[in-house]
Amino acid sequence: MNRLVPLAVVLGLTTASCSGGHGAGSFLPSGASGAGSAAPASAGARTTRSAAVAAAPPGWATTATQAVSLKNATDLGTLDATKPVTVRLGLQLHNVDQLKSAVQSRAVLSPGQIQSAYAPTASEVAQVTNYLQSQGLTSITAEPNGLIVSATGSAAQIAKAFDTTLHAFTVNGVSAYANTAPAYVPTALNGIVVAVLGLNNVQAFATSPHRGGQAVNHASPADSAPAPQPESPCALSSVFIVGLPSPQPIPTPEAYTTGCPRNYTPSDYWRAYDVGSTSGAGRTPIAIMAEGNVSSSIADFRVNEQGDGLPEVPVVVKQVGVASPDTAGADEWTLDMTASTGMARRVSTIYLYATTSMTDSDIALMYNRWVTDDLAPVGNSSFGGCEAFPYLDGSMLVDDEIMLMGAAQGQTMFASTGDTGSFCSVGNPNGVPGGAPLVEYPAASPYVVAVGGTTLWSQYDGTYAGESAWNAGGGGLSQFEYSPFWQSGIQPVGTTATGQSFRGTPDIAMDGDLQTGMIVYIASAGGWTTIGGTSLSSPLAAGVWARMLQNHPGLGFAAPQLYHTFAMSNPGTKLLGPPPTINVGPFHDVVSGSNGAFAATPGYDYTTGLGSLDVAALNAVIGQ
Repeated sequence: MNRLVPLAVVLGLTTASCSGGHGAGSFLPSGASGAGSAAPASAGARTTRSAAVAAAPPGWATTATQAVSLKNATDLGTLDATKPVTVRLGLQLHNVDQLKSAVQSRAVLSPGQIQSAYAPTASEVAQVTNYLQSQGLTSITAEPNGLIVSATGSAAQIAKAFDTTLHAFTVNGVSAYANTAPAYVPTALNGIVVAVLGLNNVQAFATSPHRGGQAVNHASPADSAPAPQPESPCALSSVFIVGLPSPQPIPTPEAYTTGCPRNYTPSDYWRAYDVGSTSGAGRTPIAIMAEGNVSSSIADFRVNEQGDGLPEVPVVVKQVGVASPDTAGADEWTLDMTASTGMARRVSTIYLYATTSMTDSDIALMYNRWVTDDLAPVGNSSFGGCEAFPYLDGSMLVDDEIMLMGAAQGQTMFASTGDTGSFCSVGNPNGVPGGAPLVEYPAASPYVVAVGGTTLWSQYDGTYAGESAWNAGGGGLSQFEYSPFWQSGIQPVGTTATGQSFRGTPDIAMDGDLQTGMIVYIASAGGWTTIGGTSLSSPLAAGVWARMLQNHPGLGFAAPQLYHTFAMSNPGTKLLGPPPTINVGPFHDVVSGSNGAFAATPGYDYTTGLGSLDVAALNAVIGQ
């Protein structure tokens, strides 16, 4: 069942705003060139496939920002010349191979070490700044690490500065603009500027957690409870206390038969994933990547803390760019804070990064701010988009650089892999496999820990019984990213005879199925409700890693540590479940279920990766 999707045949199908478990988009890029190239790009982190692009005009140099043509869109012609446009230029890191080797060795470098040996130089930043000024652009700002330089100008000025064209579009009544020709920079900036972000305002990422209805009493399986799996001996589904006004305690699941699906409070996961005596993460901060107005998310988070009897965690909002009133992702940010800190028991601080929009450009700025702030070693992104779009507009190249720099500093970003199975959603609902056969970004980045979804089953006393691959959990092979070294010899595909390698997702998996999801208070949903999806899986994993850092300071970037631990572990006890799983050291190796194109099998697979985590067992061996 594990099969490789043929490279480059899917590019005309992809959506520019399918989400990482979180909604579907309507913008469709018409295609990308050169995805089949065996050679990695020489720019960026050198982890993406090079694009076959036409030679630059005389006096200009190419960048990773290709032309964007939106499918099913009405082209309204040249964008209004006076419209303000903000661009963000991504600059090239130095000594990339050495920096990647440092991550491979599981070293943790200081920001000063990285800045002096790997970041763009002050001279290079000055060259970029001077050019932008010469073009009449204003509000020019260089980020502290020099990886991004932002500037604003009119559409006409921007088009001239990068020898491109900007067109206005409508798609299903939604207005947008995008560059219909590649972006170039003067030859003097060749090798310094690798991409020009902000030439489109497509909302490349979206959020919409996989949410159930309001918690209700279930008198029998015939009521609105999720249907039990065929092998389940269920006589009674979870029963919830309802009608509790805020801030009453969280609804409590009552009696149920062993092997039946149930929903979990945040602290219920401590027993299900065997926290044991592993201490909470009281001295470890976590960063949550968010967008828009986060005030309602914080208010709901406080109710969840009280409801589950958890200590109140300080929340520091880090505004990135212009503040936005948008609250479309409010439920997502509540879930992320509740699941991550709930799994960690507590953290020292939540840094809630709030960017302006879900465009590639704004997300890149937010990621870079997380890295340059260097306040939180753990981050979570419960969103994503089909990988083709960030490849086309160049943000994949820039984000990979940012994540590489963060990984070298010991920072780990956890990202959800999606809620439409082994596909990127093209209009189909969350929780239903289907769409274009591509994986989600940023989960596809080699320097991110991609988290897939499972269906979690527990014993009568709440202890672990078994897991199966959630049928809608994201996973597969990236068509644009090369496999990181730590996947070598572990994932089935690895490197082909033609020299190509493929980044496999997910890396690990945690509970994501709605019928076994988490009980969360969401005011806009009427109170206590259930939420699932890999939007839940990712922050749960982030909370586990926060516990690891609390007990083992200096572990650094999680991915090499997790893969090394898996490689050093031997298959042990087979848990009969149902469903059956195999203990591989601290991992629950999931061996049943599928997500569309791929099936769960012994060892690494493209549904649950290495498997889910036994927290106490991981704490006993991590870092050895």
